[in-house]
Amino acid sequence: MARRYVSIKEVAARAGVSFQTASKVLNGGNVRVSAETAARIVAVADSLGYRPNTVARSLVQRSTATIGLIAGDVTDGALSQFAVAAERTARRHGHAVLVGNLSESGDDGAAVIQMLIDRRVDGVLAAAPQLEGDLEVADMLRRYVPAVSLSHVPGGGVPLVGSNHREGAKAATRHLVRLGHTSIGTVTGPFRRHVVRSRLHGYEDALREAGIEPSEDLAVEADWTPGTAAAATRLLLERVPAVTAIFVHSDTMAIGVLSALASAGRPVPAAVAVVSCDDMPFAEYLVPSLSSLRVPFAETAERAVELLLRSIAGEPPPQAPVLLPVELIVRDSCGGRRAPARTANPSETGPPRTATFRQGRRPPQGRPPATGTPSATTARSEQEDS
Repeated sequence: MARRYVSIKEVAARAGVSFQTASKVLNGGNVRVSAETAARIVAVADSLGYRPNTVARSLVQRSTATIGLIAGDVTDGALSQFAVAAERTARRHGHAVLVGNLSESGDDGAAVIQMLIDRRVDGVLAAAPQLEGDLEVADMLRRYVPAVSLSHVPGGGVPLVGSNHREGAKAATRHLVRLGHTSIGTVTGPFRRHVVRSRLHGYEDALREAGIEPSEDLAVEADWTPGTAAAATRLLLERVPAVTAIFVHSDTMAIGVLSALASAGRPVPAAVAVVSCDDMPFAEYLVPSLSSLRVPFAETAERAVELLLRSIAGEPPPQAPVLLPVELIVRDSCGGRRAPARTANPSETGPPRTATFRQGRRPPQGRPPATGTPSATTARSEQEDS
């Protein structure tokens, strides 16, 4: 037999009171009834299995207490950590989360946002870097409901919460330089992504700071997957056989980098040191254990949801991106566990943001190969470096 919801009218009839009285007692309204009557209404509601109708309540309050999350591939470890933390944070504040997942191509961003808006979400949280060049999506995020994004929004006007990826990449590369490396390659994500360009800038900054001029031969593009990263590593070794260190743009790609180095007979870290990004839960269990920049995915989600809820409440959004610090977790893959801890220099703009060094365990929390070479870029906007 199909289940049905118990209405408040049924509760009122069973308790022998008016609909208005039952509604005010059960929904916390201002009503003058005796304690005995109120207790009887609550008891009847419990016995019938009554649950408040949040849809009806939202029509009265003009709020659904729901935020929309537009997401890319939620099977991605980094995004899943963010999504889980965002939902828990929203629930802690009395809000539900409605998730809209993009297609693999990411060309349905406007349709997904429209779906969320049609369901009257109070605000939208964008966690889909695939959309950072989509002008239609950017316009929708600015126009309809309060929004917060984790990625660059063309034209601005949408608060951004993220990490200082440029400063983190600089710290990781500095660490390799301090270990004595002068031929340091990098395996990047797709160069069209802002986070990739930011990390490439930080890598170049650290090299120039050490008096080493970056070489295009040492930067090879991959596509976030282990397979493309392995292919990029093989190309890097062909171009510069003397390379002794590699800065990788994600832990998932680092799996492919380590595999390619093993196949080439280049032991890590004896022949080639490796430092990566994200500090995923599996990083410390790779062989060798992977040194990685910890990106605070859970903390980012908490800050993003709290900022969105403040915007929904009418508070003015911050003018500058909110950038959280990253932390270099030193393990075996770089051969630098005994390197002295130090704090990276703060970035040139915005509030102080640091990249710190830590040794040992991870802190508690959450296609065809591309062979193009990203060229150096001089544009250094605040949002590009997030």
